[in-house]
Amino acid sequence: MMHQHINPSHAERLKVFHSARAIFCAPSNPSTTAGMYHETIRATPFWNRGEITGPRYDCIFVSNGEGSESNMSGLLVARVLRFFSFVINGDLHQCALIHWFSIFGDQPDPDNGMWVVTPDYFGNAPSLSVIHIDSIFRAAHLLPIFDENPLPRTLNYTSTLDSFRGFYVNNYIDYHAYETVA
Repeated sequence: MMHQHINPSHAERLKVFHSARAIFCAPSNPSTTAGMYHETIRATPFWNRGEITGPRYDCIFVSNGEGSESNMSGLLVARVLRFFSFVINGDLHQCALIHWFSIFGDQPDPDNGMWVVTPDYFGNAPSLSVIHIDSIFRAAHLLPIFDENPLPRTLNYTSTLDSFRGFYVNNYIDYHAYETVA
């Protein structure tokens, strides 16, 4: 990835968004006849659906530009914390602030066929980056890896990604994920 320093004083407009739509070709999924499929990826501090309210910061697959010979078909995993755009010198830049996850091991877990990822930190601070939204491939579904300790009764889905140290990348969530995340 190429990093470019941008002076905030040159930004003409900055806008924050709470969601983005990923559109990709999934000919094996029941979608349109052209095989196009779409999903909404959310990054909102307040999600009001159902009985429990709280933040919702979805996970994504990020294309790293490598071929399918690398881990997970050249995809990386991250959690979106913010979508934003800005204009500099008349050019629109659409970006996402993300928290990276590391792939654990060189192959999926032999018991379930799913890759294992862990959130990245520098000391106690999350490993963050700003990426262009064109590098987002699609949403990722992570399942927590449970240990022998009982879960607190206060744990709910809004804090799951902050409460566990490791996750399975659910490639069984739909057929496109199963085909893609090798």
